[in-house]
Amino acid sequence: MAIIAIDKEKIARIKPPVIKTGVIGWLKENLFNGVINSLLTIIIFLFMVKFVPPFIKWAFVDSVWFSTSQVCKECEGACWSAITKNFRFMIFGIYPYELHWRPFVSMLSLFTLLYFTYYRKYWSKTLLYAWLAGLVAMAVLMKGGIFGLTPVPTEMWGGLPLTLLLSIFGLTAAYPLGVILALGRDSKLPGIRYMCVTYIELIRGVPLISLLFMASIIFPLFLPEGVTINKILRAQAAIIFFTAAYIAEVVRGGLQGMNKGQYEAADALGLNYYQTMRLIILPQALKIVIPPTVSVLVSAFKDTSLVVIISLYDLLFAAKTVIQKPQWNGFSTEVYIFVAILYFLGCFSMSNFSRKLEEELDTDKRS
Repeated sequence: MAIIAIDKEKIARIKPPVIKTGVIGWLKENLFNGVINSLLTIIIFLFMVKFVPPFIKWAFVDSVWFSTSQVCKECEGACWSAITKNFRFMIFGIYPYELHWRPFVSMLSLFTLLYFTYYRKYWSKTLLYAWLAGLVAMAVLMKGGIFGLTPVPTEMWGGLPLTLLLSIFGLTAAYPLGVILALGRDSKLPGIRYMCVTYIELIRGVPLISLLFMASIIFPLFLPEGVTINKILRAQAAIIFFTAAYIAEVVRGGLQGMNKGQYEAADALGLNYYQTMRLIILPQALKIVIPPTVSVLVSAFKDTSLVVIISLYDLLFAAKTVIQKPQWNGFSTEVYIFVAILYFLGCFSMSNFSRKLEEELDTDKRS
């Protein structure tokens, strides 16, 4: 009874938490809940007061949007006309102007497929078949040559469609290859293990720019006379092989993080190696490495801009071409801001999808 009495006295002395409501309560709870947070809040506020109003004045108040380059040189604000006047060139590159509807329809189809892929409730064989049919349709639209479509050589592909082509196809192909390499590196067969280790360490030991140079300049030297491989395909292969090596190390970390009891349970059920990996190990390992995997994919998406060094007319190359024109020279800030926004939207979409996928696959939280 004495113990119970003491416990009641302690409980009586505990003060109930103060629930703060309203704007003042939110500010105290989130921005001024300590000395350090209060100082950081004040510093950030002063920084915003100093730099945000001038930026708004430059970007919106004093800016021009649909003027000539001569008007831009006389105004004090941002010259967004460098983008509006060259928008189609920056988006579609040197693709024939009168045929811009074809890459536009291709990108629209691609974004539609990505939209349905974003929601797991649409994941089915129908979506897979839609992807296959959509990719074929996009290739036909871009390339032409059949169904009465004017043929367009791949050398004239450029802008945003080329960036999306290199990134989406590259990431899609690199992921399963990375998983295979990770399994091969952990294989009990010495030959397979050494081959995978050599490949991963060799690729991870050189920058992507060197692989692009090799694919663009050195590799054609080893081809038989009269045999050529498209430059876009060579760049695509370099991106795939480079990204796969990094994905392999991420997946290998997930495999090593699995409890040995999972393997023992699979052995007790009489499952072979392939069944164990496909049904038990890989689903769990791939789930726990979603964050680092997406980090690799985001980096690979941004690294596609390096194809500019091998003269592929991607989004960044098209933007650089615009600011090299005499009439638009000096407005690189506006053009690069526009390109940065496009890359940010792509990276943010991937990160947002990974967070959503983590929440849906978090079985512990759902249970």
